[in-house]
Amino acid sequence: MAGWRRSEHPDIKHGQCLVFAGNHGVLAQAVSPFPAEVTAHMVKNAETGGSAINQLCRVAGLELTITPLQLETPTRDITIGPAMDRDEVLAAMNAGPEAIADSCDYLILGDMGVGNTTAASALCLGRFSADAKGWVGPGMGIDDDGIAHKAAIIEKAAAFQHPVDDHAVALLAAFGGYELAAIAGAALAARSRSIPVMLDGFSTTAAAATLTANGQLDILDHAMISHMSPEPGHLRLAVALRKEPIIDLKMRLGEASGAAVASLLVRAACAMHNGMATFAEAGVTAHSAP
Repeated sequence: MAGWRRSEHPDIKHGQCLVFAGNHGVLAQAVSPFPAEVTAHMVKNAETGGSAINQLCRVAGLELTITPLQLETPTRDITIGPAMDRDEVLAAMNAGPEAIADSCDYLILGDMGVGNTTAASALCLGRFSADAKGWVGPGMGIDDDGIAHKAAIIEKAAAFQHPVDDHAVALLAAFGGYELAAIAGAALAARSRSIPVMLDGFSTTAAAATLTANGQLDILDHAMISHMSPEPGHLRLAVALRKEPIIDLKMRLGEASGAAVASLLVRAACAMHNGMATFAEAGVTAHSAP
């Protein structure tokens, strides 16, 4: 916080929580027990103050903005072609910076969208290779057979679209979603403005990870992973990014809820850094120190 805000006494005066929502064409492959329409219901609940993230932002002192992106027009099915074209990716990425207030000094990012863990797993496979089975998990509640099916769908998509350039726009176009592209755009814009970023769970971290294409891990030096998701791929992703999540409470709700909880620790850290007396200020000498 001190380094990126260029302040000896950093604080969160205008913290923002940006949650982006989108739908995915890969739902046509039965990778989730829920239909795409559920995303709109999730958005409406948050807009009316009924979601977990509403309560957490109130407690953490963060301004919440929910941005739905083309919910009526999901991305295309990644098993038959790219999810988006280049122009669609860039338009979605630009939605990220547009949501950041001029006064923002701390940013948390999250996502909503049925099918987003499938897209996130595909992004991780495209960016870091390895095997699809190691990147997939239960998402919104599928069983072991569903997880195996999900991995097969991702492998099919990767094989059909191979090769994909190791570039953020190319990765997002091949496997991503509108909301994931917006998260990547917001994370990139925050870096250019020296705004510290707290990433939510697996899908949000996967979206930001696309920015590290060509091995540029330092592009996320301004970002931390808030919590360790129970999604199996999240641990693998954190290791690949060389980042250690701050908390591990088995949270799997999404919508930036883990990032909001971690923000309470950021506020605590700033309070201690700014308010605690040094030994000299407290009158502690070498003779009196324990």
